[in-house]
Amino acid sequence: MLETLKQKLLNETVQYWLIFFGKTIFYVVVMLVLIYLYHFSHIDGGSFIYNEF
Repeated sequence: MLETLKQKLLNETVQYWLIFFGKTIFYVVVMLVLIYLYHFSHIDGGSFIYNEF
């Protein structure tokens, strides 16, 4: 009984951390792609974001 509970807890913990790190890596990749695309959409403009002020 105790061994089964321990194994279940271990599996749920491992599953939680795998999902957590998977989502974290996914969102970091999405942010990097968006920054990359934003950089190339303004390639002919100034490098300073508030260039008009």
